[in-house]
Amino acid sequence: MGLTESEHGATIGEASEREALKRIFPRLPESAATLVGPGDDAAVLAAPDGRYVVTTDMMVHGPDFRLAWTSPEDLGWKAAATNLSDVAAMGAVPTALVVAIAAPADFPVAGLEQIADGFRTACALLAPGCGVVGGDLSVSETLTVAVTAFGDLQGRAPVLRSGARPGDVLAVSGALGAAAAGLRLLFTEAVDDDGNPDAGRFARVAAEHPALVEAQLRPRPPVADGPLAAAAGATAMLDLSDGLALDARRMAEASGVAVDIERDALGDDPRTALTGGEDHGLLAAFPAGATLPGGFRRIGAVREGAGLLVGGHPFDERGGWDPYLEWDGRAG
Repeated sequence: MGLTESEHGATIGEASEREALKRIFPRLPESAATLVGPGDDAAVLAAPDGRYVVTTDMMVHGPDFRLAWTSPEDLGWKAAATNLSDVAAMGAVPTALVVAIAAPADFPVAGLEQIADGFRTACALLAPGCGVVGGDLSVSETLTVAVTAFGDLQGRAPVLRSGARPGDVLAVSGALGAAAAGLRLLFTEAVDDDGNPDAGRFARVAAEHPALVEAQLRPRPPVADGPLAAAAGATAMLDLSDGLALDARRMAEASGVAVDIERDALGDDPRTALTGGEDHGLLAAFPAGATLPGGFRRIGAVREGAGLLVGGHPFDERGGWDPYLEWDGRAG
């Protein structure tokens, strides 16, 4: 999934940081909130609400992505999408991103341009009006993309994890388990005989299972549904980045309640829907009788008690993504 020979061109080490940035800036998406954009020591953003939601996330070659499977544009897309989803989970509208990239000196400038293209296309589709307002470029042996995202609450209170109450309806927007199913395919069928990522086998897997592979490499979080949920009175909400079971437990613990998920709402592969990560959908609680907005659908209820229930029974299986536990130490 890396650059072809004809696309490779000059490396960052050959072009210099300044020349690389000159090529990247025109490709980055602009933010409607920008008062002062890239070029000074810091950007200046409009904050009409008087408050800002801020979040940050990092993608590191090895534990978070593999270049044998991930194109530079896919990397930019996913780095944007994962942060946009976190902003949406607070009930805010994403307004701006700050992006820092550390790359090996022999990484091609064309690869940086494609990362920028990924940010542009993701913002245009998922959060129109949100753009990149600044960042940094440095050298490292390990390709790393770090993003800080900002969001506007537009006068609404932030939706926290801690507001769910017994009697609330539990609902989700977005797919459950598709990203994990795609990742399982990559680790079982897109590797060589020694278990290392293989670009040729990846191409075959991507052609045979395009929807599952895309769910993993280019997730489409329902960003617009975050503000809709806040306006509809959501009592609690969070981004499903680490898996439904793990994130639902987080909501239950923060709110001091039990979260009961209906087994019939988990589809044909309940275990993957529960324990797989990186769906980047939204899990929210709404008052009983509320009209669920956007793409939200009911998957359960909030009850008295503690912890996670599935079909009324305690669900204790560990699952979800934890880089300290799940990474096998390989890159590729």
